Amino acid sequence: MTKRNDGRWTESRYRNFIRSALRRASVRWPPRTLALEQAFVSRKKNKKTGRMAKHYRCNKCKKLFVSKEVEVNHINPIVPVTGFDTWDGLIERLFCEKEGLEVLCKPCHRAQTKEENEERKRYR
Repeated sequence: MTKRNDGRWTESRYRNFIRSALRRASVRWPPRTLALEQAFVSRKKNKKTGRMAKHYRCNKCKKLFVSKEVEVNHINPIVPVTGFDTWDGLIERLFCEKEGLEVLCKPCHRAQTKEENEERKRYR
């Protein structure tokens, strides 16, 4: 078994570190911002706070949500349901163009993720 970081990390710990660093970097990926801009509907009063807020349309349920209630989802999962393939493949899917991204409300995103995870379990 390969050890990293002067023998203090297992290969699994190393992979998790790299995957986490890539995900943090993907938040600043410009097509992600473009996907949010496309889902933007208007600025109007937030019902919960009474303040003006940007509202976005969920691509799945088509309802309007404030920015804290939406997430940018990869249409094609970053890690395929068949499991990890290659770092190049993961990076290509993670840093996809805006056509590969959609804005979903948090409940729709959770449901989508749950469905993908169940499909992964069936595949094993």
